[in-house]
Amino acid sequence: MEAGTVRTPPPPPFWAGGPAPGQAHDPGAPGAAAAVLPFTRTLSPMVTGTSVLGAKFDGGVIIAADMMGSYGSLARFRGISRLLKVNDTTMLGASGDYADFQYLKQIIDQMVIDEELLGDGHSYSPKAIHSWLTRVMYNRRSKINPLWNTVVIGGYYNGESFLGYVDMLGVAYEAPTLATGYGAYLAQPLMREVLEKKSSLTQEEARDLIERCMKILYYRDARSFNRYEVAIATEKGVEVEGPLTLEANWDIAHLVSGIE
Repeated sequence: MEAGTVRTPPPPPFWAGGPAPGQAHDPGAPGAAAAVLPFTRTLSPMVTGTSVLGAKFDGGVIIAADMMGSYGSLARFRGISRLLKVNDTTMLGASGDYADFQYLKQIIDQMVIDEELLGDGHSYSPKAIHSWLTRVMYNRRSKINPLWNTVVIGGYYNGESFLGYVDMLGVAYEAPTLATGYGAYLAQPLMREVLEKKSSLTQEEARDLIERCMKILYYRDARSFNRYEVAIATEKGVEVEGPLTLEANWDIAHLVSGIE
């Protein structure tokens, strides 16, 4: 090498500071390149509730949900409430992640308190709560951090019955009968069949229909339970009844085969 010549150092490896072939990479190790790790969100719910059913009748709305909180396939909690009385005109029920439902419940309860403190004689209507929930669900979905719930909102306000649906993506609609979870496959066809034969139901007929569907779900849905609650909204207000118990008959269980 001639005097005065400066030797250029070799370039760093293409994957400088990265994992060596066949070895685990620790971004916090000395000499490792600074790594920006992505945010992680809930990828699957933990403690979950199954179907919520709802139906309109002459002069009101009824919704129902069982009281099971499943930890995976384990029937872990058997006395949780998935129905919420929002105010004297509005109620809701949620399936999906129970922790996310508790979060929603806290927000809604505080909203109602703030509204009542204004003392202006107004209160949230079922349609208003439904509209607000569509924005909340879509907002969280857009942040790739959804509230893992499907919510049924029911109520009776200014002489009109309201029954609406919102899922974790912000998909929303209104219908005379609604069912979430497994109930969308088993209970909803039964409720629609009844309404095809009779356009409107009395309160007693609607309750009998809901209880029949809850019993079918108890027989058919492995995540359901025979203890449940019912919420009814009429011009008299919102009443939540329960825990109630379904009477079931398993005498023919030994005859069922082919699903082991």
